[in-house]
Amino acid sequence: MIKARALTKRVTTAEGELAILKGLDLEIKAGESVAIVGASGSGKSTLLGLLAGLDDASSGEILIDGTDITLLDEEQRSAMRARLVGFVFQNFQLLPALSALENVMLPLELKKDDGSGRSDARQRAEYFLGQVGLSHRGHHYPRQLSGGEQQRVAIARAFATHPKILFADEPTGNLDKKNAQRIADVLFELNTQQQTTLVLVTHDMRLAERCQRILWMDEGKLFHHDPLVH
Repeated sequence: MIKARALTKRVTTAEGELAILKGLDLEIKAGESVAIVGASGSGKSTLLGLLAGLDDASSGEILIDGTDITLLDEEQRSAMRARLVGFVFQNFQLLPALSALENVMLPLELKKDDGSGRSDARQRAEYFLGQVGLSHRGHHYPRQLSGGEQQRVAIARAFATHPKILFADEPTGNLDKKNAQRIADVLFELNTQQQTTLVLVTHDMRLAERCQRILWMDEGKLFHHDPLVH
């Protein structure tokens, strides 16, 4: 489902060129759940952004469901994301002017190619809000919801489009321990139910250990075992 070959990312800073990713190879099978862990600044979120087509690699190739996305322009990458990808971010990224239900409906309504109407989008959004235990909060706005509730809305929104791949960047990072546990339960329950390929960036080893595989990042390189443990 996801393949990266010789993937590099370099940025220019005041001190000169900085290599954030250094020739990564990565393969993730369809339906697999993979956690990417590592210290701050190790390149985890950069890697996630490249795999999702949100940023350009300096060199290398990224195949998503067989298509090399490094050859696509921004419009084509955007269409690929709409068709294949769901996102859950640390800071929820809900639109404040939309209700919980409308936030979940939004990506469904933006999918112009599947021929479904607004009533179908509403039905699916209501179903997924129910799946995360928030049927009763559909008409509330983000400011009226707790952090844990906002993240559950974000998870419902991510799964509502039936993505083949879900990218989650520190999905429990802004939550207390109790809410983090609940979010993890909801995320993995829905992921199993929908047979989604999950790529999860996290500092939380308890969350990482719920994935089928853990990859460690250190100084822009990927390891199958923790490089700090000898």
